[in-house]
Amino acid sequence: MTSLAPTTAWTEGAKDDYRDCPVTTLKVDMHTERLIIANAVMAVVCLALGGIAALLIALTRWQAIHLLPAVWFYRLLTLHGIDMLIAWIVFFEMAGLHFGSTILLNARHAAPKLAWTGFIMMTVGGLMANAVVLFDPNSNVMFSAYVPMKAHPLFYLSYILFAVGALITVITFFINIVVAKREGRFSGSLPLVVFGLMTAAILATYTLLEGAAAIVPAFFWSLGILKTYDPGIYRNFFWGFGHPAQQVNLAAMVSIWYALAQMTVGIRPVNEKFSRLAFILYLFFINLGSAHHLLVDPGLSFAWKAVNTSYAMYLAVLGSMMHAFSIPAALEIALRAKGYRKGLFGWLRNAPWGEPGFSSLVLSMFLFGWIGGVTGVTIGTEQINMLVHNTLRLPGHFHATVVSGTTLAFMGFTYYVIPLIFRKELKLKSWAKWQPYIFGFGMLLTSMGMIVSGLQGVARRNWDITFAGVVPGTVEISLAVFGIGAILAVVGGIMYVTIVLTSILTGPRLEASNLLLLTGTHNPIIDSTKLTDHQMEDKQNQPKGALVLVFAFLVWFAIYYFTNWWLLGRTWFIR
Repeated sequence: MTSLAPTTAWTEGAKDDYRDCPVTTLKVDMHTERLIIANAVMAVVCLALGGIAALLIALTRWQAIHLLPAVWFYRLLTLHGIDMLIAWIVFFEMAGLHFGSTILLNARHAAPKLAWTGFIMMTVGGLMANAVVLFDPNSNVMFSAYVPMKAHPLFYLSYILFAVGALITVITFFINIVVAKREGRFSGSLPLVVFGLMTAAILATYTLLEGAAAIVPAFFWSLGILKTYDPGIYRNFFWGFGHPAQQVNLAAMVSIWYALAQMTVGIRPVNEKFSRLAFILYLFFINLGSAHHLLVDPGLSFAWKAVNTSYAMYLAVLGSMMHAFSIPAALEIALRAKGYRKGLFGWLRNAPWGEPGFSSLVLSMFLFGWIGGVTGVTIGTEQINMLVHNTLRLPGHFHATVVSGTTLAFMGFTYYVIPLIFRKELKLKSWAKWQPYIFGFGMLLTSMGMIVSGLQGVARRNWDITFAGVVPGTVEISLAVFGIGAILAVVGGIMYVTIVLTSILTGPRLEASNLLLLTGTHNPIIDSTKLTDHQMEDKQNQPKGALVLVFAFLVWFAIYYFTNWWLLGRTWFIR
């Protein structure tokens, strides 16, 4: 097993600052440990800020409440996008890159001072962005900040500082990989989880550089150094950053899926080459999906738009479909090998549903794939996108992918970071058991409320939709579902933040003794190394149930996809 297990022993007599982890048997570099703690804390802080803004925004879009005045709605919408789409997720991903490039490789951190420089720049940039948006009334330009809207120069500077800091951290990831290989810390290919994180790091590199091409000129424009800045050029460069940034999240999320599957059940990947190929498909095709933001842009040819919203997108989706089979299949094989073989889904009924890492994994995969994935592929097709792009259907889609899928996976992983890295006992364990379900159900309602509202023509980013004072009753209902879902999701978010802070601040200092936090005492990572080839190939352990689930997903995908084309056909009056 190469996903998490060490591959090469630590050099005898090594003078590096490290400790032994009694659960994973891995060496934990102390520089890495401190960097992970710092990035994780900042991630949770940004999540809390973004979550508060999310609740106020949702209660404003719910027309029966309509909480905020217009200025504060757009101000908090800007802050929400920065904290949730960028700061919370990127800080967590940086912690993951440190973890993957050192601890999972049984290696030292080769550039801790450079890494701390990156963290400080990200922290200053993130705090500066929040301050500017809250205190400068002209900086409520939202996440995309389309030119000719002009924010305070510090707004753009905050983006630049944060992005440069993230890029520095990505560079340290590659440095660590090279040094670890040179020092013989691992042999052969990178472990699968690290390979996935490397995919995210490569995507992040050119995504951040593309962002620089958009934001740096905007900064000089805001200072008056550049007299004009073409909106079309800005849009093209921005969406080379804005949408691909979410694809970095996708690659990191899938890597965490594999890690959670091993930490909670003890999987061996069904076929590592198959999973690696899926990550490689991301590298070549996933970022081309940003074309759907530019379908009305005259600067891009029709042929380029058509190819990127069809073939390129479908090859990227193929990568996700490969992961969507390989992870459930590996889960089924591992659980059947433990004796849960009755019927098609006996393994699923006996899975550790009370374990927050497992429930977060399954809910993340469900919300990302069954809600976010199918809606994303559908609205990414050119003809449908032209009608729905600026409706609430689009945020409904990415709230199912990024906010539901990615956030849930990161939340679930946090529960294991606390005992393994912070070396604190997880507190409020009963809360941790239910938190993924409350947050997940809340985000399901939020996403569905947005999607259904958008299907009825409700615009995105609009403070008020009443116009002449008449709102159809069905829209009122769907916006109410959106609002109620947001309240539940925020409750789940508050539970998560409370669990994390209580554990860190009041939990007793102790070395972790097991991985299953609520449901047992054995260590799946160690157990997974004991899964034999015979167990993997045993006919009684084959993933029949996973195949049924994949087929059901494809049927659901087809129904949703072609229903949308039927609805599109209904908009044409020529028969």
